[in-house]
Amino acid sequence: MTIRIFHNPRCSKSRATLALLQKHGIEPEIILYLESPPDAAELRIILDRLDMSPREFMRKGEIEFKEQGLADDLLSDDELIDAMVATPKLIQRPIVLAGDRAAIGRPPESVLDIL
Repeated sequence: MTIRIFHNPRCSKSRATLALLQKHGIEPEIILYLESPPDAAELRIILDRLDMSPREFMRKGEIEFKEQGLADDLLSDDELIDAMVATPKLIQRPIVLAGDRAAIGRPPESVLDIL
């Protein structure tokens, strides 16, 4: 089974999650999502696997969230997904994908449930 992590090396939770995987003998495929963001189709798959809505999945504390007016309840899921594709900093992190399962590493130990 391929295990992938959408990783931001500047994020302490992302680093801790990667270290936890490696401690368990797992060398995941590392995707630096700020440099190579998922497209809309891949985000939809991830959201489905997480059983989350786009709004739940967004980092609401980021300045870009406020600047882009993404708190507006009238925005559709497609509009929110498009915003995350255009501004990947808005995507929750880290995300670990294992087969057809996904988890957000907050806390890092939560990813162990999908392995």
